[in-house]
Amino acid sequence: MSSPSKRREMDVMKLMMSDYTVETINDGLNEFNVEFHGPKESLYEGGVWKIRVELPDAYPYKSPSIGFVNKIFHPNVDELSGSVCLDVINQSWSPMFDLLNVFEVFLPQLLLYPNPSDPLNGDAASLMMKDRKLYDQKVKEYCERYAKKEHITNSMPEEESGDDHITDEESGSSDDDIAGHADP
Repeated sequence: MSSPSKRREMDVMKLMMSDYTVETINDGLNEFNVEFHGPKESLYEGGVWKIRVELPDAYPYKSPSIGFVNKIFHPNVDELSGSVCLDVINQSWSPMFDLLNVFEVFLPQLLLYPNPSDPLNGDAASLMMKDRKLYDQKVKEYCERYAKKEHITNSMPEEESGDDHITDEESGSSDDDIAGHADP
């Protein structure tokens, strides 16, 4: 049996060699983002999400932490944090699974079969149970507004991106103006 660190390495490399675009964070194998496309013949078809994956030290014996970076309207995904309802993964996670299972089985099933009775997003769950047509419309609106390729290519969080960001050159100031010059 190989060590957990070898398994982690092997699983991440396997994911990188598949059709998924993987972007490591801080050049490590513990945290990375994966480009994920909504499943065909679902409300999420055509949507593209950046999925943040964090592997715990005990991986593969403990399930990875999964979260949507860009917004998605779904009863089992927290709208603010993007966290996925961990029951979906934890209840069925086994060291026999690898990271490809997350992207080829778990996430597509989550999007194809939402569970409004165990919500992380109460608004989505309530709307899904009360007015399915309006729910479907809102899912599609979110896909159009937040889940396009251009929404995931910019790695900066939404709060930081914007026209009001000015560089030191543009403002005419620098840290030296504030702190003064260092003593020799």
